[in-house]
Amino acid sequence: MTIAGMVKSSLVDYPGLISCVLFVPGCNYNCFYCHNRPIISGAQEKISLEYIYSFLESRIDLLDAVVVSGGEPTLQNDLIDFLTQLKEYGFKLKLDTNGSNPHVVSEILEKRLCDYFAVDYKAPLSKYSEIAGNQAAGENVLKTISLLMEHEAAFEVRTTVYPQLCENDLIQMAKELPCVPRYVLNRYRKPEEYLPCDEERISAVPYTQNQIQEMADKVRQFQPNVVA
Repeated sequence: MTIAGMVKSSLVDYPGLISCVLFVPGCNYNCFYCHNRPIISGAQEKISLEYIYSFLESRIDLLDAVVVSGGEPTLQNDLIDFLTQLKEYGFKLKLDTNGSNPHVVSEILEKRLCDYFAVDYKAPLSKYSEIAGNQAAGENVLKTISLLMEHEAAFEVRTTVYPQLCENDLIQMAKELPCVPRYVLNRYRKPEEYLPCDEERISAVPYTQNQIQEMADKVRQFQPNVVA
């Protein structure tokens, strides 16, 4: 298992719990607004598993949870073994995923390794590859979400409301999704690092929080558990 970044204590990454966040490198998507581009490239120095395990052991009475994020964790061949090891410390486990590998999420569900999931739904199906890159397929994300629903797992779906995403797009996305237990609309922030070809898209004026709240009100008729 390769870990390229770590937040030792977070109050925002696992709802209601204090968590440590571990970031894995590499991603099969190429979202123009990605905030973790240095991690995706794998250029960052890796953190040894020995250090990770030693740190977590020392925080057993201080942390509630561990979040595995990225990049895209389901690309890691030894993710299942890693989650199994983390489970032995007694922490709640959360997986952040782009939803592109439903077969991996299915195995995690079968083994009951994670207590909470966050799945990013990035665009309407018709625009998925335009926003997240040629390898991105929204249909796989919907399969992942369906698996979570079938297993009655605790999870949320997240959408970053970047400037190119209009109200009609959000309504279409809300219709494409099943009625999920929690649908989070996150405000767009300009990333520090991005591809030069994306500069125009990156620099577009973001929606205000009030505008996002108004969109959430429109989406609520299709996703009653939306929060913004």
